[in-house]
Amino acid sequence: MAAPRRNYRVFLSHAATDSWVARQLRRSMIEQGAAVFLDEASIAIGADFEQKIRQSLRRSNELVVLLTPWALERHYVWVEIGAAWGMGMPIIAVLHGVTPRQLSELPNTPVLLKRRNLIELNEIDRYLVQLKRRVQDAVG
Repeated sequence: MAAPRRNYRVFLSHAATDSWVARQLRRSMIEQGAAVFLDEASIAIGADFEQKIRQSLRRSNELVVLLTPWALERHYVWVEIGAAWGMGMPIIAVLHGVTPRQLSELPNTPVLLKRRNLIELNEIDRYLVQLKRRVQDAVG
């Protein structure tokens, strides 16, 4: 029996330091029926990393970015946010170790993130319920 086709795709952006947390988020999103791009699980060793990132972003319905103190320092995280914004893709920022106030007070935080609904990791279940609805709408 073939695995069910997953029509709703989530691109999960994170810093390498946060890989364990990102894997837990990925697993929870898959349980909701979404296909989830996570670089370490989705890009083969030796593959063209940047090409795979661009392809996966173009194919995704939304970007979920895990914002931690480490992620705030990673250029790839900011590039992925900017690319998603440029494509008009919904951006969901999951905060872990950073408060909304701290994020808004950082001098380099783009306005596009300050205007977004931010969710703290401890409240991820709210996001997962909404993700499940979006997945079901994509199938229907």
